[in-house]
Amino acid sequence: MTTALSETKAGHRPVDSKKAKLLGDLQGVVADADALLREVANAGADEFGALGASIEQRLDDARLRLDEARHAVVHKTRHAAAATQEFVVDNPWTVLGVAAAAGVVIGALLSRR
Repeated sequence: MTTALSETKAGHRPVDSKKAKLLGDLQGVVADADALLREVANAGADEFGALGASIEQRLDDARLRLDEARHAVVHKTRHAAAATQEFVVDNPWTVLGVAAAAGVVIGALLSRR
């Protein structure tokens, strides 16, 4: 059980790096779109097509990164759920005590209103 929890805590790095890469890709798409808008008036058909192809490639890259990030989040969520399930099965009385204490605290806070 400890291994599952430590892996969950250590698993932030791959998701964070994919998120950073995705944000960079999206910023690149926005920059390319901005450049395309500025160049539309001055560009010929060939330049317009090249800029459009560049934006399309960046969008494809961003979609791929977004899909990778989604898969990483799903994997991480499943892993956390499995670790939680394992903890609850191994420590039912502890979980029951914590849930009861949380209920008392919430009840006390709500009764003050």
